[in-house]
Amino acid sequence: FSGAGKPPMYGDYEAQRHWQEITYNLPIRQWYFNTSDNNLQYWGLDYPPLTAYHSFLCAYIAKFINPDWVALHTSRGYESQPHKLFMRTTVFVADLLVYIPAVILYCFSLKETSAKKKASTCALCILLYPGLILIDHGHFQYPLSLGLALWAVLCLSHDWDLLGSMAFCLALNYKQMELYHSLPFFCYLLGKCFKKGLKGKGLVLLAKLAGTVLLSFAACWLPFGTDVEQIMQVLRRLFPIDRGLFEACMFSSPTRCPDKVANIWCSLSVLIKIKNVISPRTQLKLSFAVTFLSLLPACIKLTVQPSLRGFKFALVSCALSFFLFSFQVHEKSILLVSVPVCLVINEIPFMATWFLLVSTFSLLPLLLRDGLLLPYAVTTPAFLAVCLASFSILEKTSAEDLQLKAFSLSLKGHVAWFKAFPRVVRSLFLLSLALLAMLSVLSAALPPPQRLPDLFPVVVAVVSCLHFLLFLVYFNLVLLWDSRNRGQKKIS
Repeated sequence: FSGAGKPPMYGDYEAQRHWQEITYNLPIRQWYFNTSDNNLQYWGLDYPPLTAYHSFLCAYIAKFINPDWVALHTSRGYESQPHKLFMRTTVFVADLLVYIPAVILYCFSLKETSAKKKASTCALCILLYPGLILIDHGHFQYPLSLGLALWAVLCLSHDWDLLGSMAFCLALNYKQMELYHSLPFFCYLLGKCFKKGLKGKGLVLLAKLAGTVLLSFAACWLPFGTDVEQIMQVLRRLFPIDRGLFEACMFSSPTRCPDKVANIWCSLSVLIKIKNVISPRTQLKLSFAVTFLSLLPACIKLTVQPSLRGFKFALVSCALSFFLFSFQVHEKSILLVSVPVCLVINEIPFMATWFLLVSTFSLLPLLLRDGLLLPYAVTTPAFLAVCLASFSILEKTSAEDLQLKAFSLSLKGHVAWFKAFPRVVRSLFLLSLALLAMLSVLSAALPPPQRLPDLFPVVVAVVSCLHFLLFLVYFNLVLLWDSRNRGQKKIS
């Protein structure tokens, strides 16, 4: 697992264990504060309250099994086979209770996959997505926020808007990175209110939604709500803007460069040392402005023409904009884009499979550092094989299959070019796979030059970023040129 046997920080496995230690042994008012018993420089809590409550629940069970696992101070860096089994079981239970049921129910609720065989195939492909498997069970993360977000999408697809709002509020209160998905939820529900009329049913729905959100947040933050300083301290831990534009690896050795993320800022820093040219405050403003402008068209489209299909594509587009342009992005944040892409794998299997393969590749430096080369080498080709067998993706590369027919017709005089479109797309896909495979082998097998110790991580980040920029253009084209909202129920 991540960081095993590597003091002084040990890795994300130790972070999860340490949060259990802190939440069980200290009063709530000390969970987010730096004290003699809670050194925030050693994996201090930096996720919202629901993560802390979940840690406390796991710690309560751990204390019952073996008190040494969560003993204050003395359990730091604790590693044993029984404890590893316990921790992995907690992740698996979270999968079984939250994430996997949401995936299965979502796939069986799709109109496009009404046949049980097709629904099962769709669910299998989503559950076999290697990025989530490797991060959840290899790098050691819990899938609860993504699972809750999926439940929210499932609820909205059945017009259970209040339940969907509550589920998404819970997701946001588990991990603040769910902000990547917040604008599509907001714009879709606001658009529904507008369609119903803000002088009648729409106003009632808007009031109910606002009340649901307020009550959900109040319930999650109740133990912290009695003290303004408590709330402000939690917020400071959730949004540490003083770290600068890049989400650097805070606990790496002084000689090691920060992690390379496949977004625009890290890629540009290869040519321009942004952190040396622009002040931290200006970096924050710049990233906010670029992120806002990049996701604005999708949000406007979804608000004006709310549809479930548009909502799902907006989830992809907005999350990808956040990943590419926002402030302090971590490599693992690509999962916040990948899960919404999984939701449309039945509609655009070719592009969805391509994106999911690239997203897994973008995690390669992190996976290599955590000793996950073999799982990466096994799960990625297996996922591709399943998608090839299930969806025959190489046969679905026409403009219509890729949901680009409306866009191609809008080009008028240039439509003839689209006759060669399927062949061009297939060729690009195969070239891309060959490039990803080659870079994977080189990263794993060759030592980097002494003068360029981060050569391979930088190349992986830049290549992945270029792919993601093209995907961002593609998903926006699909969303913005979708005037028919096919297969959607009329919002009344």
